[in-house]
Amino acid sequence: MIKIILWDIDGTLLDFNIAERTAMRECFSLFQLGECTDAMLAVYSAINAEYWRRLELGEVSKAQVMTGRFRDFFQAEQIPFDDVESFNQNYQIQLGNTICFMDDAFSLIQELQPYVKQYAVTNGALAAQKRKLQKSGLDKLLDGAFISDEIGAEKPSQAFFNHVLHAIDHPNRREILIVGDSLSSDMKGGSLAGIQCCWYNPHNKNNESEISVDYTIQNLNQIKTMITDQGQS
Repeated sequence: MIKIILWDIDGTLLDFNIAERTAMRECFSLFQLGECTDAMLAVYSAINAEYWRRLELGEVSKAQVMTGRFRDFFQAEQIPFDDVESFNQNYQIQLGNTICFMDDAFSLIQELQPYVKQYAVTNGALAAQKRKLQKSGLDKLLDGAFISDEIGAEKPSQAFFNHVLHAIDHPNRREILIVGDSLSSDMKGGSLAGIQCCWYNPHNKNNESEISVDYTIQNLNQIKTMITDQGQS
């Protein structure tokens, strides 16, 4: 029986790609940097993903991610701009302003409320995540939210999951399910914590890692069937 769901936010409940593109273009406009093209966005997205991968491995700090990705991006695109701190601050605001649910996730969470407790677990920056939770209405819909900046540790670390599991105080870890799009963050951390893991894989990617998962879904609404069926058994 699954009694608690831990939801990742970016790329799971909310469409991060849309938010990222919108935030970058809004910041380019704000700082009068000209057009932010699709090609530029692809370069930034790759740099950003690599920084977050290194954060999960403990190779860089969150602060280094926040500014280093933009410094590397502007250098790669040969854009003469070095106020990366201000750019990042405004980028976080714009990320938080752009709300686009994956698979009508808001309605899904509402439908699951009679069956399970639900929490958000995220590595995103505090300013952006607080804004997203408020503007999306998830702050009132979910039973709680765990943000890495507040905890002082990121997924997939034991410190992050130990904090979450202590806070929710549910003794049977196999009754807890984490749902997320990242194998290296959500699935790895959940597996190490001894909870059930559901990989949200809308693009049908191959799992070429050594990380095992309990479930793989392409649409978040597949969770509804899992939860409601167990309630009838």
